[in-house]
Amino acid sequence: MTAGPGSGAATDPPAITVGGLTVRLDGALIVDRVHLDVAEGEWVTVIGPNGAGKSTALRAVAGLLPFRGTVRLHGRPVEALHRRERARAVAVVVQNPVVPPAMSVYDYVLLGRTPYIAPLGRESAADLAAVEEELAALDLTPFAHRRLDTLSGGERQRVFLARALAQGARILLLDEPTSALDIGHQQEVLELVDRLRAERGLTVLATMHDLSTAGEYADRMVLMAGGRVVAAGVPADVLTEANLAEHYRVRVRVIPGDRGPLVVAVRA
Repeated sequence: MTAGPGSGAATDPPAITVGGLTVRLDGALIVDRVHLDVAEGEWVTVIGPNGAGKSTALRAVAGLLPFRGTVRLHGRPVEALHRRERARAVAVVVQNPVVPPAMSVYDYVLLGRTPYIAPLGRESAADLAAVEEELAALDLTPFAHRRLDTLSGGERQRVFLARALAQGARILLLDEPTSALDIGHQQEVLELVDRLRAERGLTVLATMHDLSTAGEYADRMVLMAGGRVVAAGVPADVLTEANLAEHYRVRVRVIPGDRGPLVVAVRA
């Protein structure tokens, strides 16, 4: 099944075009012939049970894993992009990123400017200004000189996002961006991403476990199971009781909400 394009301009290529994406890890088929278009400025969220291939597909789109098929970013094959070009086109926020010990918030966000700094060179005034801008935009200026490992989960997640935004990329890939957060911080981070998407014209492709929350923010959703796309469309078309019963093997009730379908577990 193909997850079709959104409502982007007809003359422009989608921000992300995926055709027949197939990924094998250690010989095992993890992602099986996935097709997906994400229009400029669109937010698409990929859901699915554990082992569905969501995170693997996202990493392949980012050019971080070998794959078969095609992945294009703004019309250009991802494998044809030099590493620095790719980092300027797409920014990735992974689950539990490795953070150098004792690193300050400022220095971590500055790492996002690496694609613009010449090898063995130093950061420019423009790089420093970009860091200051992202710290201010995400209300992190008071934490600039704090060690990253002293912050709360919600604060760290904002720092990870700030580093990604400092890259200046127009495509943002988010792998379970709220998995370690409580419900209040989940909403805080997702509201922030949605606001920045509107202000900066970002394109967002995310994976999420929380189905109700995912449905609140996504323009479209993609349901993966067994490495394949099994349903795609607006949240109301994907988050159905039949889809979730078949692929998550749970009994749920789906209730219309103000911002999207609400998924409520039903006791057996």
